[in-house]
Amino acid sequence: MKHITVSAAVIHRTNPQNQVHEIFSTARGYGDYKGWWEFPGGKLEVNESPEKCIVREIQEELTAKIQVEQKLGTVEYDYPEFHLTMHCFLCSVVEGELKLLEAEAAQWLSKEDLHSVNWLPADLLILDKVKDIL
Repeated sequence: MKHITVSAAVIHRTNPQNQVHEIFSTARGYGDYKGWWEFPGGKLEVNESPEKCIVREIQEELTAKIQVEQKLGTVEYDYPEFHLTMHCFLCSVVEGELKLLEAEAAQWLSKEDLHSVNWLPADLLILDKVKDIL
């Protein structure tokens, strides 16, 4: 079975309007899982650390510079087509704004809204840790 290793950013903020803590999620804009929701990120390049990968991927896909704050965990999941290893990091935006270049939609979600979107199965596995930070 094919093995894919990725890094994912759980980007958080405090909403300036209502002071609610939120995380950023995106809907895939392509592929078999188009329209499913996930934490943004992408594949590690050769000899790239998971932390450097997520900073690069967010810059490329969302145009913002992020800071990695801590590792939330690593998810292992078997999709029908491949095995996924997903390194998940709590991050914050330090420069620029999040602009969608590849995803078809995005939402800031509070703890109460976390299950309002159709998450990819692997991303569902990290949601309990995400709830703990919200």
